[in-house]
Amino acid sequence: MNAAVSFIDGKSPAGSQLDNLNQWVTEAAALTQPDHIHWCDGSDPEYAALVQQMQADGTLLPLNPDTHPDSWLHRSSPSDVARVEHLTFVCTPERDAAGPNNHWMSPADGHAQMDALFAGCMRGRTLYVVPYCMGPIDSPLARCGVEITDSPYVVANMRIMTRMGAAALARIEREGSFVKGLHSIGELDPERRFIMHFPEELTIKSFGSGYGGNALLGKKCHALRIASHQARREGWLAEHMLIVGIENPQGEVHYIAAAFPSACGKTNLAMLIPPQSYREAGWKVWTVGDDICWMRPGADGRLYAINPEAGFFGVAPGTSEKSNPNALASIQHGTIFTNVAVTDDNQPWWEGLDKRVPAKDWQGRDYDPANGPAAHPNSRFTVSAKQCPSYSPRAEDPQGVPISAIVFGGRRASLVPLVFEARDWTHGVLVGASMGSETTAAATGAVGVMRRDPMAMKPFCGYNFADYFAHWLSFDQPGAKLPKVFHVNWFRKGEDGQFLWPGFGENLRVLEWMIERVQGRAEAIEAPIGLLPKPGHFNLQGVGMTAETLADLFKVDPDAWRDEFDEISEYLRSYGPAMPDELCAEAQRTLAALS
Repeated sequence: MNAAVSFIDGKSPAGSQLDNLNQWVTEAAALTQPDHIHWCDGSDPEYAALVQQMQADGTLLPLNPDTHPDSWLHRSSPSDVARVEHLTFVCTPERDAAGPNNHWMSPADGHAQMDALFAGCMRGRTLYVVPYCMGPIDSPLARCGVEITDSPYVVANMRIMTRMGAAALARIEREGSFVKGLHSIGELDPERRFIMHFPEELTIKSFGSGYGGNALLGKKCHALRIASHQARREGWLAEHMLIVGIENPQGEVHYIAAAFPSACGKTNLAMLIPPQSYREAGWKVWTVGDDICWMRPGADGRLYAINPEAGFFGVAPGTSEKSNPNALASIQHGTIFTNVAVTDDNQPWWEGLDKRVPAKDWQGRDYDPANGPAAHPNSRFTVSAKQCPSYSPRAEDPQGVPISAIVFGGRRASLVPLVFEARDWTHGVLVGASMGSETTAAATGAVGVMRRDPMAMKPFCGYNFADYFAHWLSFDQPGAKLPKVFHVNWFRKGEDGQFLWPGFGENLRVLEWMIERVQGRAEAIEAPIGLLPKPGHFNLQGVGMTAETLADLFKVDPDAWRDEFDEISEYLRSYGPAMPDELCAEAQRTLAALS
């Protein structure tokens, strides 16, 4: 191999703690055979050079500099536009460790299959070494990784999404441990595309895709699949959750972690704009994170959370001045857009943004409605979280923020009421474990099919769900001051097919009830499925909702719920004898209460 090598400060990173890193990079280069090796330092000049290079080769297209300065459009291969769950594997020595919730392959077979794909794949390309930190650089809960990739697009996105570069490398040198991620876009051939995770080796191998969830290895691969394994071993939680701070008129801030499947409103809730009457009263919303949450017990018994990410990789379609003005404000400059359409004056555009007609669709073709949506339904924006107007001053707090409530939610057109509270922690774990939602465009496959998605972690839990639920249950220890657990459903529809709840900023009314429950100020009524808001203790002033609509929103149909819990019990049993007995017993208690 003849590879010209350039290192930070012009030399190979030194120090015995980096011997493993240097050796791994050497081995990866010998396997992939790049023409050049570049160690990323995360600097502004490096980013500018990457952008210039990608503009020259057409990987990034400049957008209107007057309306969207320093912003770019990337068009990916039409066959490479979403996560590929069916090609994503967890490689553990024993199949049961991965569980039926994961596709399994033995580590030996996984490495052999991937190394055959990687052999010589970077000839004519540059191998980029990307050291990164997931979480505030000085946080004890943060964890580091290194991604090797041949995609400058991935490098640019990782710089936005993580704390990438020299500071991360320095932490790796101090700690001597990191998650290894080897990635190549290969030929972008769907038949030669796999993502393999080796949790016990803290290793990820991804080949054949340039799409974010498959290629930005710090994101879903590390921050959820590998981190969930780390979290179980080390006594914390790595979750597919937003983190939002709700400040009431008294100046008290309560932080809420909420789990929703992709494209079901996480970013909207994380950046929520309070209704005008709430703003006038002094309510504020603070965004800590929109997608991933790492939580650990603090000395006071509460759970404390950090957002391991530094940016947003948000779904563009549906983002508008009405749905999410904070997100829209965030992406007016310094943003990488992927697979959106453009207007005739070269501004990014997607369905739901406004009433303009785009000039070019996401594939660069002249826009023709016969070709489908102008922007791909899973088109994205990558932007620094610090550009969000509601960015929390606590977002970089090394100790994290204390969590008052955990919220689970899915997209259900019927059955599930607007909000209910779990009776206790065990019931709350059951509520999360039995979550169901209609599928969206964030993953390949059919859209609109109801599937179980426990804690919104079905595509992301790096080990057996039965062991994962047991890990959740293990936090209920003497002295623990665990958050209250709630479930929400913004998407319930009436008989006319229209949504019963207005959603968006009005969702703050639901969060207000949760906070008042945490504070012991709001009352609830017991139902077989949990605790519902007591009439008069849920602020609907100004919503203009009829009594009939309100009744539909909170209706609990015992017959339909019995069917649901028959399915839930069967679903839990499908994980075999490792399923915690207390979770199955909790499901039976609810089923009995419905009889």
